[in-house]
Amino acid sequence: MKKVHAQVFATLMVIFSTASWAASEVTTDTGLTAIGSVSVAGVDTLHDVQHQLAKKAAQQGASSYKIISAGGDDKYFGVAELYK
Repeated sequence: MKKVHAQVFATLMVIFSTASWAASEVTTDTGLTAIGSVSVAGVDTLHDVQHQLAKKAAQQGASSYKIISAGGDDKYFGVAELYK
């Protein structure tokens, strides 16, 4: 029983610690300082484009990001501006 509690606790810690470090998507850059951009290509869905851009933004230390382009047919691409 202790193992189950420990596994649940560990899982919750991973979920909440990841969420606290994630960059948030914004629709306007008012009052934000641009620190660069990231891009992804060859992705299966637009949802995956958004997820991968968010992940790259967090890895670059951005507190937020704005998707400035996304598209594709069979495979998708996207570009996001990063902000602090």
